[in-house]
Amino acid sequence: MDKTLADCEERMTKAVDALRREFSTIRVGKASPALLDNIRVDYYGTPTPLKQVASISAPEVRLLVVQPWEKNLLQPIAKAIQSSDLGFNPQDDGNVLKIPIPALTEDRRREVVKLLHKLAEEGRVSIRNVRRETIDKFKKAQKEGEIPEDDARRQVDQVGKLHDRSIEMIEDLMKKKEEEVMEV
Repeated sequence: MDKTLADCEERMTKAVDALRREFSTIRVGKASPALLDNIRVDYYGTPTPLKQVASISAPEVRLLVVQPWEKNLLQPIAKAIQSSDLGFNPQDDGNVLKIPIPALTEDRRREVVKLLHKLAEEGRVSIRNVRRETIDKFKKAQKEGEIPEDDARRQVDQVGKLHDRSIEMIEDLMKKKEEEVMEV
C-alpha cells in the first residue's frame, strides 16, 4: 500500500514539475535562457539541443546572448531560432548571436494566458488520472481481500490529499505565471 501511495505522489509531483518546465519556456517579454530550451540546431546532420552546442545568457532584461562553442555554428543556430515559433530575430556580430526580446502586445498577452490555462488544465487532468488509477488499485485490493476496508478508505483519503495539494500547486504556478505575463 505504501509503495502504491509513494508511486502516486511521485507521479503527481512529476506532472507538476512538467508543467513548471513547460511554463518556463513560455515567452513573457523578459529574457530567460529557458526560452530557447526547445530549439534544436543541425549539428553535423544531427538535431541537437541548443544548450548542448552553445552557452546562453541573459545579460539584460530584454536581451539573450548565444555564444556557440564552434564559430561555424552561428548561422545554423540563427536559422534554428528564426524558424522557431518564438518570433525572435537574432543578430549575428561574428562571435555571438544577440537576440532582442520584444515586448508583448496586449493581444499576445491574452493569447499566452489562454495557452497557460490550457496547459494548466492538461496538468490537472494528468493529476486526476493518477488519482483515479491509484484509487482503483486500492479498491481492487480491498475487493480481493488484500487490505481491510478501513485501510483502503484511509489510503483513498491520502490520495485525495495528495491530489488536492498537487492541484493547489498547479493553481499557484498558473497564478504567478499569469501575473508575470500580464505585467507591462
